[in-house]
Amino acid sequence: MELAILALRALMLAALYGFLGWAFWLLWQGLQRQSQKTGAAQLPALTLFALDGGEGEPQRFAQPEISVGRQPGSDLRLADSAVSARHARLTYHHSQWWVEDLLSRNGTFLNGERLTTPLVLADGDEVRFGGLLFRVEIENAPALAEL
Repeated sequence: MELAILALRALMLAALYGFLGWAFWLLWQGLQRQSQKTGAAQLPALTLFALDGGEGEPQRFAQPEISVGRQPGSDLRLADSAVSARHARLTYHHSQWWVEDLLSRNGTFLNGERLTTPLVLADGDEVRFGGLLFRVEIENAPALAEL
């Protein structure tokens, strides 16, 4: 009799672990599908065009974070003495591109105004990093008339 109860307990324990494994597997599959759907919503590429005869070719970025500065690891490396080593950061979140000054010595300016907090970028904005001016172009940006 005791052997039958022990076997029944073991069977119930195996069934419980089997159920929990199946439930976690279903949750994992749902998260994977949701992640793929979210990843499919591609972020719009950002292109920076140098103005005032600066830095040559347009720089196109398709990653969610862009570092700007003089240091070698910067995504947008600017060889200008007015640009700090870690000058600014451009990030894509909340379905918008943002620009943020990283306490640079000569400041980051958006359309002529010095940044004190992160601000949203719009297609056609002008951003100045130290002494270098860039025009921002955002792929698939809504036209001003649509806003």
